[in-house]
Amino acid sequence: MNERVRGAGGTSGGIGIFLVGLAMAVAGGWLLTNQVTVTSGYWHWGGYNSFGLSLIPLIAGIAVLFFNGRSVIGWLLTLCGAIIIVAGIITNLEIYFRPTSLFNTLMMLALLAGGIGLVGRSLKAR
Repeated sequence: MNERVRGAGGTSGGIGIFLVGLAMAVAGGWLLTNQVTVTSGYWHWGGYNSFGLSLIPLIAGIAVLFFNGRSVIGWLLTLCGAIIIVAGIITNLEIYFRPTSLFNTLMMLALLAGGIGLVGRSLKAR
């Protein structure tokens, strides 16, 4: 049998280039995300804390499901309540890039972009 050994993604692009690119992309991504600080603010609506208000559909849906586990309304309320809570958490995040030198920033971005480029190159057939 004369089967050719395939590289990354089943192409002839090369597994070595793929691994180097993956390592670069992971290192650049890790360094970049390591410079980010994430905090959260308070849920306000009309000047009042509104997190409790976002729990109402979830609690109502859970109550309906305890009464009737096959209730479509109960499942919809529970799902919508969970989506509202997750969306509220995400929209109240504050993301800051911590101060760093221009050299460090360029190195992080070059590693990330170069790694993604090498991974893409390795997946392309020669």
